[in-house]
Amino acid sequence: MGGDRVMKIANAKALKAALDRALRQVEITDIHTHLYAPCFRELQCWGIDELLTYHYLIAEFFRASDLPYDDFWKLPKRGQADAIWKALFIDHSPLSEACRGVLTALDRLGLDVKKRDLKAYRKYFDGQKVEKQIDRVFEIAGLRDCYMTNDPFDDLERPVWEGGYRADARFKAALRIDPILLGWDKAMPRLKEWGYDVEPEVTDRTAAEVRRFLGTWAKRMDGRYVGVSLPPTFAAPEDSVTGRMLEKAVLPACLELELPLALMVGVKRRVNPGLRMAGDAVGLARIEPVEYLCARYPKNKFMLTMLARENQHGACVAARKFRNLHLFGCWWFVNNPSIIDEIMRERIELLGPLVTPQHSDARILEQVVYKWDHSKKVIGDVLLEKYTDLLGSGWTLDEKELRRDVDGFFGGNFREFLKRRL
Repeated sequence: MGGDRVMKIANAKALKAALDRALRQVEITDIHTHLYAPCFRELQCWGIDELLTYHYLIAEFFRASDLPYDDFWKLPKRGQADAIWKALFIDHSPLSEACRGVLTALDRLGLDVKKRDLKAYRKYFDGQKVEKQIDRVFEIAGLRDCYMTNDPFDDLERPVWEGGYRADARFKAALRIDPILLGWDKAMPRLKEWGYDVEPEVTDRTAAEVRRFLGTWAKRMDGRYVGVSLPPTFAAPEDSVTGRMLEKAVLPACLELELPLALMVGVKRRVNPGLRMAGDAVGLARIEPVEYLCARYPKNKFMLTMLARENQHGACVAARKFRNLHLFGCWWFVNNPSIIDEIMRERIELLGPLVTPQHSDARILEQVVYKWDHSKKVIGDVLLEKYTDLLGSGWTLDEKELRRDVDGFFGGNFREFLKRRL
């Protein structure tokens, strides 16, 4: 970096220019996605038809169409995409964040959205190879690397890890444990089938075997954290299979493996079964279980994102009280510009720069283009205001410090949290 780049930022114009450069050049670590490394071929989701049939758009489609659920699900994927394109992009203006996101992704990939030519978009994607598309999408989105969501109970994913996995430094693993904490009646027979001596009740022997299972898979995947998506009714402590499994097996395993436990709290599953995966909703959760875990297990690291807008303030206050708690992302239903703006302000005002304000949660490769494009704009606007306030107080700032902070927001803070000793 040249000497002029580390001079003190003297005025509003210089601040905006320096911040724009930092945001444009930062290399992003996307700490929670549902993307997969190239070797997971059967699990790869990419292209225009996947973008259009993403569950966000499916839910919107049924608000604009009287097509019966069963008739929609009987359509092939391209038929579903055709129906969604017509209903949400042609018959109505695509104003929602999910619809706008499809257009942003197409535009950034060099496709002409003004033509509204679905056939041309398909032709483009049909002519691409997924490996090259990953390279291009990561470059456009500014991604350094991302974290997958890896479930050893997935019958398509597990065989790749057991034979055929080829490491790609851009794709890090995160061990997902929802079946163990939320579906033990189904997970237990699978573990027995794989040679683990487990029982329906969470006995000491069962807990030890679950710890052994988690250790085996965390090491096999080189997992960097353990994650679980939880309902708004999540409670701790709790005298239940979930509560006992959490405290007797999962948290001891995380401590031994030196891995954070990522809690994603607030999802209500299948409130409308006819929508299938698009039928999930949001519920208000309690912050007390998170406080209990952080206080009861001070040597464990926890990551937290909450689904309800109303839970964000409590989450910020909890993170002020516990250094073993790291807030991350604007998840799912709060991943909208107006709410990202609000949450970003709240976090900075209560926690300063030591948070990870966003993750993409992308399931479709090209989604990272729009999710980071849109989020960086909102985050940048908030940062500009906050740094302007800081300079207005008489504080001085140079571009090196600004870049340090921006790198922290877009992955550096998370990497430091992983390394931190408690």
